[in-house]
Amino acid sequence: MMSPSPAERYAAARTRTAQPRVEAFRARQRFDLDEFQVASCISLEEGKSVLVAAPTGAGKTVVAEFAVYLAMQGTRDKVFYTAPMKALSNQKFQELTAEYGADQVGLLTGDTNINASARIVVMTTEVLRNMLYADSALLENLAFVIMDEVHYLADRFRGAVWEEVIIHLPQTVRMVALSATVSNAEEFGDWLQAVRGDTDVIVSEERPVPLEQHVLTRTKMIDLFDTTGVAATNRVNPELLAMTRVGSRSPNSRSRRDPGKFNGRGNRGDNARMDRPEFVALLDSKNLLPAIFFVFSRVGCDAAVRQVLRAGVRLTQAHERDEIRAIVEERCRTLRDEDLGVLGYFEWLDGLERGVAAHHAGMLPAFKEVVEELFRLKLVRLVFATETLALGINMPARTVVLEKLEKFNGEARVPITPGEYTQLTGRAGRRGIDVEGHAVIQWAEGLDPHAVASLASRRTYPLVSSFKPTYNMAVNLIDQFGRAHTREVLESSFAQFQADRAVVDIARKVRSQQDSLDGYAKSMTCHLGDFGEYIGIRRELTDLERKASVRQDAQTRSDQDRRQKQIAALRRQLKQHPCHACNDREAHARWAERWWKLKKDNDRLRSDIRTRTGAVAKVFDRVTDVLLSLDYLSADADGEITVTSHGRTLKRIYGERDLLVAESLRRGLWNSLDPASLAAMAAALVYEPRRDEGPPDERNLPRGAFREAFDATTTLWANLDDLERDNRLPGTQPLGTGLIHAMYRWAQGASLDSALTIADLAAGDFVRLSKQTIDLLDQLSMVADAPVGANARKALDAVRRGIVAYSSVA
Repeated sequence: MMSPSPAERYAAARTRTAQPRVEAFRARQRFDLDEFQVASCISLEEGKSVLVAAPTGAGKTVVAEFAVYLAMQGTRDKVFYTAPMKALSNQKFQELTAEYGADQVGLLTGDTNINASARIVVMTTEVLRNMLYADSALLENLAFVIMDEVHYLADRFRGAVWEEVIIHLPQTVRMVALSATVSNAEEFGDWLQAVRGDTDVIVSEERPVPLEQHVLTRTKMIDLFDTTGVAATNRVNPELLAMTRVGSRSPNSRSRRDPGKFNGRGNRGDNARMDRPEFVALLDSKNLLPAIFFVFSRVGCDAAVRQVLRAGVRLTQAHERDEIRAIVEERCRTLRDEDLGVLGYFEWLDGLERGVAAHHAGMLPAFKEVVEELFRLKLVRLVFATETLALGINMPARTVVLEKLEKFNGEARVPITPGEYTQLTGRAGRRGIDVEGHAVIQWAEGLDPHAVASLASRRTYPLVSSFKPTYNMAVNLIDQFGRAHTREVLESSFAQFQADRAVVDIARKVRSQQDSLDGYAKSMTCHLGDFGEYIGIRRELTDLERKASVRQDAQTRSDQDRRQKQIAALRRQLKQHPCHACNDREAHARWAERWWKLKKDNDRLRSDIRTRTGAVAKVFDRVTDVLLSLDYLSADADGEITVTSHGRTLKRIYGERDLLVAESLRRGLWNSLDPASLAAMAAALVYEPRRDEGPPDERNLPRGAFREAFDATTTLWANLDDLERDNRLPGTQPLGTGLIHAMYRWAQGASLDSALTIADLAAGDFVRLSKQTIDLLDQLSMVADAPVGANARKALDAVRRGIVAYSSVA
């Protein structure tokens, strides 16, 4: 007999009031709890951890809020709320402060430290990882950890941090993992059960607000799916299909006399798309605003805003414009007057007052936060955004528009995935406000309605681990557990869990193939001799003859003679083999060919099994070998490994270049740098060149001590890179020079205009990179001896000024 589900347990509990805290929490909510929310809350009240996977906007954060509510019912329990981005941390900090009061809520984001000992602390995941390794006193009385957007675990740059936290959290801490809808939630839940203990997996595919999907043609919006029936269907709208038949004209085509006539392939080129101002007017007339247009390009977002403003679009009333201006002036009052023009403040404000804005990573964080606030207040009704807006920020719209179904991934234009489509369109539909949300895809040449329908109806979004051991991780774990136990810890990662599950599937296939191989071997058995040996000679002869015919022009006379002798010898050997005289030789050969092909595939699978088994621990062993060779770890006569004094420094250095930073400090490469030069060096370590940037330009690097230190650090990087590759590790990218000059001048007091011009960066990018520079300088100030430690603190203060300082507060 199956055990009752959490929802069934809740139904029974309601009749006997056995879940008083769920009921009390439920009574506080604006909306009644959905089934998956109820099930999750019951699990938490029963003392379990939960993984909640549900669509964007479904209300997963209600489960997190219940965990906070539970913790606050006690007298000392604490709860940590982790988020993948500082913007999300800041937003959640403000929400929880409004709910529980400033004295109960803290914020830790690396460059911000507010009320760290509070009972509710919001933080980035990296901060919690660092606290776990340092065995921070702040972990005392920790009852819950909420991991928002846990599907970030798949992020190839930062995803490993999520696994480190999940593995190392004390077993007494209950975890609330919130994820977008992923196709392998059960697999992820099985891993959580293995490493965290009692964990319920609660998956919901239901959106609280239904999503209507449309395609925008030249003059109207057409439903993507057939809506003529009574029941919902995933059948493509016949009207849309009729417009895209082979040889037919594009939607709403005109006659050949029309200036926008077809291009000969059934499409009218650019005229097949409604221009943006006209589209905005259409949405407004249908009461489908506020809307978010996903453009997938920063430049495209800014250009779209300019286009609709030039067309005279105005979506606000006079009293709303007054309210917008008051909010903007309040939020931006600390910005310097001389920086406002550089930041495009007045053009940005004009757009806001007309209800239009952009939202992308190149914007100043303060500007993005204002756009988010005004959008939530329904004062801004039209936002042109890149896909980063879809990552957890609370900005639901009535309508989401996808201008294209492909984006640039850094190397090429690729179609968006079903998971990305789900994330983006998940913004459509505001609970308690909209009866339904709307997703609109703009018509484009070659659009296939069936492919769009498949994209819109699938939920294929697998969660794949990106976990890999780092140098910092290795010294921390070895110091805490020793090498042997550390290998066991790493074997418990989700990466190895997935690899092991894959090995089970591969091994099953190997066993199945072995049965086929045995059958083929039996069928090719020859009574005259070993047919496997015979077919081996025959295959070798065929390969040699093929190579001889292909390479004949490029061969010398001696090469040709040698190859012909080999071919002649194999032909004699073939004819002399007993099986050559078999009357069933060709029938045996057909089975033998099948055997050879399957055997090749089987050998590949067996090699794959050997590669996957213990894969994470093997990488850890290579990392350990590098650290042993550099004296960050030492081994005694019995092979016991311990952390050296250099290793204890490395324990406190976090980032992609942890080993390079530790080695530079150890060798004193930066001892002669003044604060501005040290800030420039830190910038070189955190900066990743843009793909269109071209080769490094070292002509504008600071002279004197900095140039010497930079050259020495670059040489050290090259030596470490060689060492890593010798140990079958991937190595790292060379130091980036693109930010050095700008950061050097900024730390010396240069104006914002000057710094942005030198760096050729948008204000948002400069702030983001400055914060990363500050994070590294902060680490140096704590781990480095004089003079680097003292200069790092001075450099940090020199960088944290103006818009960088303003953007560092919650």
